[in-house]
Amino acid sequence: MKKQVIAAAVLCTLMSGVAFAQQAKEGPWMVRVRAVNLDSANKDNTGLGLSINNKVIPEVDFTYFFNKNVSAELVLTVPQKQTVHSSALASDIGTLRHLPPTLTLQYRFDGMAAVKPYVGAGVNYTRFSSVNLAGGAATIDKNSFGAALQAGVDIPLGGNLSLNFDVKKVYIRTDVTLSGVNKGSFKIDPVLVGVGLGWRF
Repeated sequence: MKKQVIAAAVLCTLMSGVAFAQQAKEGPWMVRVRAVNLDSANKDNTGLGLSINNKVIPEVDFTYFFNKNVSAELVLTVPQKQTVHSSALASDIGTLRHLPPTLTLQYRFDGMAAVKPYVGAGVNYTRFSSVNLAGGAATIDKNSFGAALQAGVDIPLGGNLSLNFDVKKVYIRTDVTLSGVNKGSFKIDPVLVGVGLGWRF
């Protein structure tokens, strides 16, 4: 009887250790790297017909899991150089750089072992720099705050690794000044479609 009790205790200890190892394996953090296609809405009321070029950009994000359903994600990249075009002038009028970190709160759905879909909403802050437009005659507001919406899915690949597909709509706008006169606002409002790999730890 005593041996049976000892064996049961050892078995419980081993099972607890396995369960703890599994929990430790799937920790509260995830880091991802993505390739993201930036497709801008390019809407303005300046009369200049402004647009920036679409491009593929690198992206890294850090996600913290509060529990299995709720997480927060911080999306980062490096300052991106864009060419600014004016359809009214039928030419490129200069370049700028923008850095658009985005923070979203996400809800993750249960019940799908093969895929882990999520939706999110949050805020974007974009900082414009190295603005060189129309030989210095034009300038823009350097700061933009706006909403961000998100939907995506993580597909487990085994271990801590997962494949990620993600779509975001980010609201970015700036005021445009030409020769000291406010000409109106330029809305970039891009859709960002990304694919990448995530590591949970």
